[in-house]
Amino acid sequence: MEKRQFLKHIGHVALATPFLGLSSETWAQDSEQPYPKLGGEDFWERIRMDYDLKPDYINLENGYYNFVPTPILNKYIKHIRDVNYEGSKYMRTVQWDNKNACAARLAKFLNCSDKELVITRNTTESLDLIIGGYPWEKGDEAIFAKQDYGAMRIHFHQQEKRYGIVCKEVSLPNHPASDEELVSLYESQISSKTKLLMVCHMVNITGQILPIKKICDMAHSHGVEVMVDGAHTVAHIDVDIKALNCDYYGSSLHKWLSVPLGAGILYVAEKHIPKIWPLFAEHEKDNTKIRRLNHTGTHPVHTDLTINDAIDYVEMIGIEKKEERLRYIQRYWSDQVRDVKNVVVNTPIDPSRSCGIANVGIRGMKPHDMAKVLLDEFKVWTVAIDYENVQGCRITPNVYTNLAELDSFVSAIKTLASRV
Repeated sequence: MEKRQFLKHIGHVALATPFLGLSSETWAQDSEQPYPKLGGEDFWERIRMDYDLKPDYINLENGYYNFVPTPILNKYIKHIRDVNYEGSKYMRTVQWDNKNACAARLAKFLNCSDKELVITRNTTESLDLIIGGYPWEKGDEAIFAKQDYGAMRIHFHQQEKRYGIVCKEVSLPNHPASDEELVSLYESQISSKTKLLMVCHMVNITGQILPIKKICDMAHSHGVEVMVDGAHTVAHIDVDIKALNCDYYGSSLHKWLSVPLGAGILYVAEKHIPKIWPLFAEHEKDNTKIRRLNHTGTHPVHTDLTINDAIDYVEMIGIEKKEERLRYIQRYWSDQVRDVKNVVVNTPIDPSRSCGIANVGIRGMKPHDMAKVLLDEFKVWTVAIDYENVQGCRITPNVYTNLAELDSFVSAIKTLASRV
């Protein structure tokens, strides 16, 4: 398994308006109760205090939407008020300066050039923009996995109908023996007509982390470009786009970065920007400028402003510390049930192949029924996954999740397994 390099992201971009957030050093001073400087459960209990948690259930479905912690939410509300106060003067003067500054900050956070990254509305928009804007010709081939996100798979098949391209799908093993097994799986489908390969950085239904750089290096050796679905990776693990050596990368910021709904990113390697058609026509005539790819008309700009505050918050925690914590709490529960009779964990046991997300099923129990019983009887909210080789519930705790909640979940799984 390739070893990711943990980079230190230091320094902030100078921003064009006083609406934008505080530096990370001010978070503790801004709070009524400071954050403990040392690690341990006391630090994470303090983080938990930043979340307004609904008491009706244990939320283990943060993967769809990592709702916003109160310090970020308060700043978001202030941005709404400030933009509303300024009205069209804000929109016609500093709107784009601020959005570009936030994009530059994201580029620094993800270690890529700000000439290659734009803010979009979510991963689906980002990757579908590439799929729909790619210069396809009849007979061109695209490769992706059956476990990939449906919106992108559907869009590939739309291009199949529209342009006559050929879609090839592989099926990812839940427990690969090695990186080479995964690389070979994709390589086996490549031909002289293959143009684009889509691969998940972190498979959304199982949490499996794929060896992206090795897949990219292999694909490039055949002249094939690689588009990476990183919906679940930004601010979940330490993402270094430059080190991945991919051609395109998309992610959603409302997931693990905890930005309010409506923000994502699209990375396009500079050499590829001119050939991609934008989703909507833009005033920018220079086809080398990536800004031409994210024109969507008037949209909620206060969400863009909050990106800065969300990065402040994750940098206050520390991306390495957050990744370590998410991996720890996933392994805390999953290691307790892997050897339990009738329990099936659909996520690799190698700790480097997953982080905060895992999937668990009960033999003889349909995932939908499992999710319903978990909520109705045990007050655990999660989501059922039932297709291809994954039957179970996706479990996505967050940094606010405590060990007592995970103990309750483990007890529920063991109880369900004993009934089969």
